[in-house]
Amino acid sequence: MVRAIVGANWGDEGKGKLTDMLAEKSDIVVRFQGGANAGHTIVNHYGKFALHTLPSGVFYDHTTNIIGNGVALNIPVFFNELKKVTSEGVPMPKILISDRAQMVMPYHVLFDQYEEERLGKASFGSTKSGIAPFYSDKYAKIGFQVQELFDEEALKVKIKRVLETKNILLEHLYHKPPMDAD
Repeated sequence: MVRAIVGANWGDEGKGKLTDMLAEKSDIVVRFQGGANAGHTIVNHYGKFALHTLPSGVFYDHTTNIIGNGVALNIPVFFNELKKVTSEGVPMPKILISDRAQMVMPYHVLFDQYEEERLGKASFGSTKSGIAPFYSDKYAKIGFQVQELFDEEALKVKIKRVLETKNILLEHLYHKPPMDAD
């Protein structure tokens, strides 16, 4: 049986709690969209956990957890969350990450922070986690997919190309120092 839990894109709808309830009897739990800007709290026999990236199935040995290509994957946040969960006694979960998942880059977080700073009182209340700049790049087709990590030379070329544009914004819109491709 396949079950899909889809919200109205508002957040705080109980999707995470419902997923956690169903994960106990599921073979596979797929996180298919969204980023680490929001999350949900799970309380179980291991303790209390705030998940932002990890699928709710990570607490069950029999469950394979998948991070799909629609997820805004912030790799340091992912590994920190995984480390926190396992340091609390949760066995290392089975996790697969789509090679087409796109990554939140460090400059996405900076641009989110700088835009809030630039807007001042007119700011929109961002979580400053890079989500809006991430999706802007994804739809402009200049984002980075996980699969690109495995071709170092092509990755370096693309980073250099993308930073040429990003540095113009950093210097001339936000009046911040440019980023070095290295």
